[in-house]
Amino acid sequence: MIVISCVIAISLDPLFLYIPFIDEGKRCLGMDKRLWDVALILRSLTDITFVVDIGYQIYEGLNQAYKEINGRKSDWQKDWQPTLIRRDEIIPFAKIFARDLTWRPLVTDLLSAFPMPQLLMKVFFKMWWSGYSEPRKVVNFFLLIQYLPRIYRIILASSELTRTIRIPIKAIFNFFLYILASHVIGAFWYFYSIERETLCWHQACQNQIDPERCMSTFYCDHDNSAQPNITFFDEHCNIDVPYNATEPFKYGIFLDSLKSGIAGNKHFPTKLCYSFWWGLRNLSNFGTNLATSSSLWENLFAIQISITGLLLFVYLIGNVQTFIQMRTTQSEEIRKKIEFKKEATDMWMEKNAIPDDKRKEIRKMIKRSDRHLEGDKDAVLENLFNVVPGYMQKFLKHFLCMKILKEVDLLQLMDDSVLKMMCDCLKPVTYAVDHIIFPKEHPIDRMLLIIKGTVLTYSITPIPSLTPGEETTKDSGAAPSMATKQLGKGGVYGEELLTWASPEKTGIDNLPTSNEYVKCHTKVEGFVLSAQDLLKVVSKSKQLWKLNIGP
Repeated sequence: MIVISCVIAISLDPLFLYIPFIDEGKRCLGMDKRLWDVALILRSLTDITFVVDIGYQIYEGLNQAYKEINGRKSDWQKDWQPTLIRRDEIIPFAKIFARDLTWRPLVTDLLSAFPMPQLLMKVFFKMWWSGYSEPRKVVNFFLLIQYLPRIYRIILASSELTRTIRIPIKAIFNFFLYILASHVIGAFWYFYSIERETLCWHQACQNQIDPERCMSTFYCDHDNSAQPNITFFDEHCNIDVPYNATEPFKYGIFLDSLKSGIAGNKHFPTKLCYSFWWGLRNLSNFGTNLATSSSLWENLFAIQISITGLLLFVYLIGNVQTFIQMRTTQSEEIRKKIEFKKEATDMWMEKNAIPDDKRKEIRKMIKRSDRHLEGDKDAVLENLFNVVPGYMQKFLKHFLCMKILKEVDLLQLMDDSVLKMMCDCLKPVTYAVDHIIFPKEHPIDRMLLIIKGTVLTYSITPIPSLTPGEETTKDSGAAPSMATKQLGKGGVYGEELLTWASPEKTGIDNLPTSNEYVKCHTKVEGFVLSAQDLLKVVSKSKQLWKLNIGP
């Protein structure tokens, strides 16, 4: 919020620079009062954020100092004086407050919230009554200095922000800083153009018999019976000079603003767009096309444009280079990860005896769909099923699971077409080590077919990473736990669902419950057949459904 507030404040402060305008017909300086009101209101709204942040920092400092002082008290003192700071604790309290307070952000926020533009504009419209040269230098100096606290606050806040935001957002933020700098420089160019012409008026009036009377006509809203000598000002401050003629006054880089007429235009969008374009154009070429006069302030302004453009360009290029390096590193890491997963997939296909022709086809599919292997999940079976199309998924299910289903005692008499339907409904799963697949006394809502890994069953709560038959000692602090059964590759758990789903069974809504814990001893890959999918298979094959149930 601080970064956004600083950026908005820097965007709004240049509005004050567009308030003055030149009335070329009367040769006087006018003030856009509507723009003044709008800029004043918007600037005040942004200052609220800084005031709140200042209050929050002071509150945190006071709270921390109070806790430390209160922590030094005895229990008796806390009971009788829980919220009071004694007189002898005031100085230690102040020292702790001064020590823990973050002074740099606080002072920066105080300077950022100081109403500098409002005061400077008032000074600008009053300064010719007490001379011009020295007040003008003071105004120019403080107009530039006022941006330093806000820029520094952006650096402080954005240095922490850039650690958390994503690269594209950071790139947009950097580009916006470039646009913001163009906006600020364009506004200063407009304001200095106004100053340049009024400086010419003051110098011309010094040659008059009554300089005070001559300068009294400069302010359009000032009540004065004296009329400006238009012919005199045209002679000394003319801007429409023929190409080969000598200019009566050197306007330098500000001549374009005066000739274009935007200095005398009250239409704010026109002034804003033209000045922004001037700032963006000269910031982009580092001010190389600027033809300055011998004025010190004008040359310093041109130097500032060149340095600002260069710094922003270097900053932008540096971030682009960092982004490219990061993307290259990420691409290399992704490539290595994909290569590793390809090798793991080849090993998996070899261990599961996938036919050679199918292996070649799967490899081609993986090569065309590398993006599906970019995930962090270390699960060959699930990654493979994300890559291959439906017909290959169906083949793998039948190839891997038909043999397993045929070895289930209850399915010894089942027709192959029913087993194929069951295979079609299987879904690949991966379980981590020590994952409890079926808690005790919970419904068995799926049947598990193990393709890889080891599963252990326990009659009581299992202890992590126990081998079959291993017991915990009495000193371990846990109840004894021993695995009652081990299931490996080709194993099946949840056969009770086959009986539960049979057409002749009643009370079909009540799923069977597990009387033991079923936990992964290693990482397990396999397939599951949900109870709902099994019911669908049974409903479609009632005539062929036949379980091997003994007499």
